[in-house]
Amino acid sequence: MMETDAQPGKQTNERAGPKAPAIVLVEPQLGENIGFAARAMGNFGLHDLRLVAPRDGWPNEKAYAAAAVAEAIASSARVFGTVEEALADRNYVIATTARPREMTKPVFSPETAAVAIRKRTLLDERCAVMFGAERNGLDNDSIALADAILTAPVDPHFASLSLPQAVLLFSYEWMKTGEPTALGRATSFDGPAREGLATPGTGPASRAALFGLFEHMESALDAAGFLRPPEKRPTMVRSIRNMFHRMECTDQDVRTWRGIVSALTRRQAASKS
Repeated sequence: MMETDAQPGKQTNERAGPKAPAIVLVEPQLGENIGFAARAMGNFGLHDLRLVAPRDGWPNEKAYAAAAVAEAIASSARVFGTVEEALADRNYVIATTARPREMTKPVFSPETAAVAIRKRTLLDERCAVMFGAERNGLDNDSIALADAILTAPVDPHFASLSLPQAVLLFSYEWMKTGEPTALGRATSFDGPAREGLATPGTGPASRAALFGLFEHMESALDAAGFLRPPEKRPTMVRSIRNMFHRMECTDQDVRTWRGIVSALTRRQAASKS
């Protein structure tokens, strides 16, 4: 059977560029799972979805509904009659399986598989990751067409993953191998989320700001009689300063602390008058 386009005129799979690997679902059974797999692909920058003999036929409205905002990926999926046809334009293929198949092939985790494919795509190789049907996964004949095997690190007593889960695991690892990117959804209010300490409206405090805080605080503590006896003062000062360095203070933190010290010293002065 020749390749067919599910809905010509919809978004093409070239959106992700020729270097992104294709996701090949072999004999998927439920339209919903195809849609959820498309959604997982869209989350992590993959758009080339290929279907081999889907059980319930294609197009499939349940798949489009499950795909939600990734409907364009599902609707532009390409349908093939055989695994060989789906892989014909690929240079390198990894097959997913949850159990040993007594085949002499490299075995990757999702992370190492994504890294291996990224390296090959940088050399302009066209790659694919192949997933089997929900009930039994890929058969041995399909796995024999692959260069390597992908197996997820799961509890061996409960090793079965749903089809969308398996696609999600690889897609996530694929995204991680790319250029650093923002996390989550960017908003007009606070922009994209990024890994690390979020400091909206402020930034890390400068050394000068911290030194000013230390001078202000230590002067107040001296006046309150806290840094005593004199021979222990250097050790106490270093401990307080190290405490603030561990906090990774922002400019706003420094202003807040200086405000606290000022408020306490004003109250102390007022009580003495």
